[in-house]
Amino acid sequence: MNRTILLRGALFAGLALFAANTTLAQQPAAPKAAVKAAAKAAPKAGARPAATATPATPATHTLLGVNCDAPPRWHCPDEMCEGGTTTQPGDTVEMKTRRVYFLDCPAGYKPGDKVNVVMSLHGFGSYANWERNYFPIFDVKDKYKLVIITPGSSTRSWSEADDEYLANIVDSVVGTVGKANVDRFILAGHSQGGITSQRIVCLPYFRDKVDVRISLSGGRVGPATSANRGFAGGGPQIYQIDPRAAPAAAAPARAGGGAPPPGAPGRGAAAGPPGGDCDYSFIFSNGEYENIPGDTSPLADKFGCGKRVRLPDVVDPKKGYVWDSTRQDPGTDGWGRYPRSGRAQIFQFPNCKDGRVVADVVKLGKGHTEGYEPNITSEIMRLATSARGGKIRNGTWTPPTPAPAPTGLGLPVGGGAAPAAAPARGPAPAR
Repeated sequence: MNRTILLRGALFAGLALFAANTTLAQQPAAPKAAVKAAAKAAPKAGARPAATATPATPATHTLLGVNCDAPPRWHCPDEMCEGGTTTQPGDTVEMKTRRVYFLDCPAGYKPGDKVNVVMSLHGFGSYANWERNYFPIFDVKDKYKLVIITPGSSTRSWSEADDEYLANIVDSVVGTVGKANVDRFILAGHSQGGITSQRIVCLPYFRDKVDVRISLSGGRVGPATSANRGFAGGGPQIYQIDPRAAPAAAAPARAGGGAPPPGAPGRGAAAGPPGGDCDYSFIFSNGEYENIPGDTSPLADKFGCGKRVRLPDVVDPKKGYVWDSTRQDPGTDGWGRYPRSGRAQIFQFPNCKDGRVVADVVKLGKGHTEGYEPNITSEIMRLATSARGGKIRNGTWTPPTPAPAPTGLGLPVGGGAAPAAAPARGPAPAR
């Protein structure tokens, strides 16, 4: 029995050797020059082996696991941003609720750096990454030293149920950055996100933190006149319209920067005087086809600002990244068309006391959903970062000790190139 096994083993070994020799014999002979070169390159007896390549050094400029030096993940391209990109929810984990959000930080960031923390809230029915590319302040994060939080509502509509999640993120980010290093905390929001910023800005948690509020088509504190250029919907698709039928009466445009109607989630202002019973700088921006802001402001009166003046227009040869492709047939000017180059009018109430900033921005020829162009994005952040800050740094609030970084959750760590986008077409709508 043992002898049979040995014979079979020898037979298989012989066949393997034969196959190997046959394969080698079939290869063409190496040129003599190549043989000489290989012999010359071979290490001599007793020589040290050649040094191997050093492994890549881990990223040193990180914040909560995000590589600040890497390009922002899920950044839209200049043309045709796909729905698989704009619907991304984020890849940084809020450890108490286990919900995710996007975190962007300035290149070269290191502990102890002074930064401006921004929280940017998406509109009703939208997504975190649509907001991130709609108001693309991650393109100017290095210029203005921005740490940008872009959260997402799990129901795609902000409500009181999200307040704890938002507060937890601020706790974690400020706790990691250090309260002494926060120059300003800026609260921004588009549409229902802007209305939500109005609802929460004077709540006990946020009132001693927010230095600047930015409302992007989310309601102005003060008078505004509707442009009457339509809003969402826009009527039946063109192929369904009978040219012989009488035209339907157009629905009246909504005031408040394209806000949802009364009763929609997020409707309602903070209690007290216009803008709430706390102090902050305020920048309002919307499209010319939504509302035209009045030339007075109760916040300007409150801060003793001068009469509103017009600053030089901001011109943008380059268009924004996103739009609402689901409402273009037939669509309305008030809701918004496809991205185009832009020109924006800038108005400011000068010489406000205590370094406050009160300003209005009107994007000419635009509606509710065309993404912000690069130069007007930068100008809005210039205005915001010129305002007085220091509420967090100088206040009595101390953030809790940050939770340990997540491990084993199966989520990608922020930073680096994004995976290929899903083939779904069309950016997500934002309201």
